[in-house]
Amino acid sequence: MGKVTGFLEFQRLQEASEAPEARKKHYKEFIMHLSDEQAKVQGARCMDCGIPFCNSGCPVNNIIPDWNDLVFKGNYKEALDNLHSTNNFPEFTGRICPAPCEAACTLNINNDAVGIKSIEHFIIDKGWENGWVVPQVPQFKTGKKVAVVGSGPAGMAAAQQLARVGHDVTVFEKNDRVGGLLRYGIPDFKMEKSHIDRRVEQMKAEGVTFRTGVLVGKDFPANITNLARETVSPEQLQQEFDAVVIAGGAEQPRDLPVPGRDLSGIHFAMEFLPQQNRVNAGDKLKDQLLATGKHVIVIGGGDTGSDCVGTSNRHGAASVVQFELLPQPPETENKPLVWPYWPTKLRTSSSHEEGCDRDWAVATKRFEGKNGKIEKLIAARVEWKDGKMQEVPDSEFELKADLVLLAMGFVSPVQQVLDAFGVAKDARGNAKATIDGDGCYRTSVDKVFAAGDMRRGQSLVVWAIREGRQCAREVDQFLMGSTVLPR
Repeated sequence: MGKVTGFLEFQRLQEASEAPEARKKHYKEFIMHLSDEQAKVQGARCMDCGIPFCNSGCPVNNIIPDWNDLVFKGNYKEALDNLHSTNNFPEFTGRICPAPCEAACTLNINNDAVGIKSIEHFIIDKGWENGWVVPQVPQFKTGKKVAVVGSGPAGMAAAQQLARVGHDVTVFEKNDRVGGLLRYGIPDFKMEKSHIDRRVEQMKAEGVTFRTGVLVGKDFPANITNLARETVSPEQLQQEFDAVVIAGGAEQPRDLPVPGRDLSGIHFAMEFLPQQNRVNAGDKLKDQLLATGKHVIVIGGGDTGSDCVGTSNRHGAASVVQFELLPQPPETENKPLVWPYWPTKLRTSSSHEEGCDRDWAVATKRFEGKNGKIEKLIAARVEWKDGKMQEVPDSEFELKADLVLLAMGFVSPVQQVLDAFGVAKDARGNAKATIDGDGCYRTSVDKVFAAGDMRRGQSLVVWAIREGRQCAREVDQFLMGSTVLPR
């Protein structure tokens, strides 16, 4: 432990950020990493607990007390090596992970948790600034070939791990750029895409081949086939490769089947958000969905809804309203009851700070408009009793709406991929593959593995990285009979 009494002497420090009115004028990141001295002080707050609950709270099991201590001592290069030992892409998680590790921090029982995420952000940025993040080229090649379908965090993690032990890895991505939902689901103001590009260059140097604009499967709807230049069948992959990892995202959005749903001006969040990311990347789009001057309603209170709020504000929306079906959570959690688990509590994102009216326990009843175009949303208050929702009598109200964005989560991966491979699915429509016992991450089809959202359903980037790493270990074990890759 760097400083025995550090948690008593120092307070948690939030990373500095640009003021809301200023950052709404651009799409760049606006949160600055800690200075060397600030990071040292924050690292000193770590108590190096006898049982570091933060390790188990973190899906990739980051060895958090160790790198906190190393940062306190100024051993940044060693801290980076420690961080990379469990996490391939800490620049992703250091920016967009909700930090379940901090919820599990022992100091969080009766104080503010250690700023673990901000320290992680500091370490990896320090590593890139000093040229410490370099390709890890394998010493020998195995002669085995692996196909990875999907270039999101799960696919990237699996591909990098497999390449580093000498396999020839080819990543197939339907979009024109690598990154999956990291590229086209996360707004640039939360994570600039140069971070993905740097990792792609590193992975290419390590031997990974990326093929973009390639669909794997068949019978896709037009909105997906329009993205790709070519289609590859699962049979081709199974013939040409010794193993296949399907690691696409959970991209099937939850719809809202109420009267008026067919009016123009009602869109899924993932129709809206990727367009702005493409424009930021320099693409020219016809008929981009814009919130400029419009009264915007975002249905869904999670991170995707928050991203819609931030993007709408940057477009210059006339107003932004976001509501959630569930009741408003408490402002602070009951720590003795829920620690060290992820608590349900009111969370205000940076996008909310930029301007948004929020409401809870609201259900959409119908959409109304004229000439086929949305003009208003009719909603009602609801209350929850014994886990069941009931409409509050005489609570119906209407909201002006020019643009409605549906951000109510995702129900499953794209089914056409799983159906084309013929893999067994679970009750939620995900690829069925266990993570315990023999045959971990293997599907019902020989040589085909599944990881990330494709296996577990909609989840966090940090869970995707964990699954990609663990799946890579199982693939290596399958191909070679043994493995040196960590779990």
